[in-house]
Amino acid sequence: MKFTSTIPLILFLFGTSLLLFSCKKEENNAIITVNSSEKIESDSSKIFKEPFRPQFHFSPEKKWMNDPNGMVYYKGIYHLFYQYYPNDIIWGPMHWGHATSTDLIHWKHKKIALFPDKLGLIFSGSAVIDQNNSSKLGTKENPPMVAIFTYHNMEGEKAGKTNFQTQGLAYSLDEGDTWLKYEGNPIIGNSDLKDFRDPKVFWNTATNLWNLVLVAGDRAQFYTSKNLINWTLQSEFGKINGDHGGVWECPDIFKLKVANSNEEKWVLLVSINPGAPNGGSGTQYFIGDFDGKTFRTVQKETKWIDYGTDNYAGVTYNDAPNNRRLFIGWMSNWQYARNTPTKNWRSAMTLPRELSLEKLNNNYILKSTPVEELNKQFTTELSKDLLSLNANHTITINYDNLNQSDIKFKAYSKNLKLIFSNEAKDSLVIDYDAKQKTFSIDRRHSGIVNFEANFGKKIHKTSTSNIVSKTISYHMILDWSSIEIFLNDGIYTFTEQIFPKKAYNKLSIQSNENQEIKNIEISKIKGIWQN
Repeated sequence: MKFTSTIPLILFLFGTSLLLFSCKKEENNAIITVNSSEKIESDSSKIFKEPFRPQFHFSPEKKWMNDPNGMVYYKGIYHLFYQYYPNDIIWGPMHWGHATSTDLIHWKHKKIALFPDKLGLIFSGSAVIDQNNSSKLGTKENPPMVAIFTYHNMEGEKAGKTNFQTQGLAYSLDEGDTWLKYEGNPIIGNSDLKDFRDPKVFWNTATNLWNLVLVAGDRAQFYTSKNLINWTLQSEFGKINGDHGGVWECPDIFKLKVANSNEEKWVLLVSINPGAPNGGSGTQYFIGDFDGKTFRTVQKETKWIDYGTDNYAGVTYNDAPNNRRLFIGWMSNWQYARNTPTKNWRSAMTLPRELSLEKLNNNYILKSTPVEELNKQFTTELSKDLLSLNANHTITINYDNLNQSDIKFKAYSKNLKLIFSNEAKDSLVIDYDAKQKTFSIDRRHSGIVNFEANFGKKIHKTSTSNIVSKTISYHMILDWSSIEIFLNDGIYTFTEQIFPKKAYNKLSIQSNENQEIKNIEISKIKGIWQN
């Protein structure tokens, strides 16, 4: 005899929204239906409502975007510059696009900041505020915003030269609205290196000098300057360190305090393409010490800031308030970036994340978590203290807005499988294997995957040996074309693009062991492009 019980409808009031969900049990399979106060639907007739357009991640108004550049905070404004090609949705001659925000979540599109010139295309770099006017390009009363970037000379490359990349400087005296190129460019020349690019500049308070790190072939180079114009090479790092399966790119270096201690360490980020743990592009990091001239580390193994396939070329903000170390990456992968199934625009940035450093089992771990400012976009639509999951049974949550949601819960460190699906028979599978201590993401059937062979080719699997707790906190954020996953407050992070044919509206939770889903909370995330 089949047993079916229906739990009475439960009414919740959150803020001003009246929310309703029902729970039904059939032979130990629980079904929860969440009726949102507002169904989020795509309307391709409206700007920023095209299919797959991220609703709370930064994306350009139109055309192509890649690496974040020139990230600096000044007078209450976060500036985000980025690699931009204004004439097509595939990569082309690089400019610097520009956007600003007061909260890292809502962005205002600005006019193009930097255009190619006779010295070359404008590749990646960084920006600083020259507060003391050491460059003499502004005044102490009106300090210049200074951008240092890579010139890429296409004619030189086509001619077979190796020194076609140099470093240039531009400055703004109106807080980034208009820019002047330095008349003495390039400020750092190149004798014979094919890959010589992506300078990150910052003021070193310990040495009272400007520091610059860039990548030079298969290593990083460190420079110092008194005035942002004249630079001295001090040291190199990396020929025998880290992974070298591809080109080194987009370095960054900064100091962080180790949690629950008085210890401070330096973190060096280096992106690499190809060579990431799950294929294509990724960002490795090194923990060590830096005296303003030389970076040293005893780290042997390679560590990655993100184990998904779509977080590349990420760097951090200069001068962020309250000493926060804020990170944004390009949410794509060079294996398939030019072919993703979007129209009018292509690419988005990851959510801004705050980085922190923790020592776990005598091992330094760089953690990343979504910035707290995102929480203001949430409306909680399901909140439950406990869902009991019997072995080989399923908890199903029906919810129309899964592709614009924040999902949090804790579970025992046991096997757990999560399946996001829709009526189009798309499925995105998240799987934790407790015995093998591996976490996997299977997007092979997640929606449109056939635009490039590498996108849906394999399951992405990661060893999670640093998970040693009895319970695991899961935090998943889904947008119209992405999922970002943070395990145990960012000890492991996974960023993946997805292109479901219809929005996911069902989440199935399964295990072959008895499990408990504790403190589950599902929130709708308000779009940033809405008025």
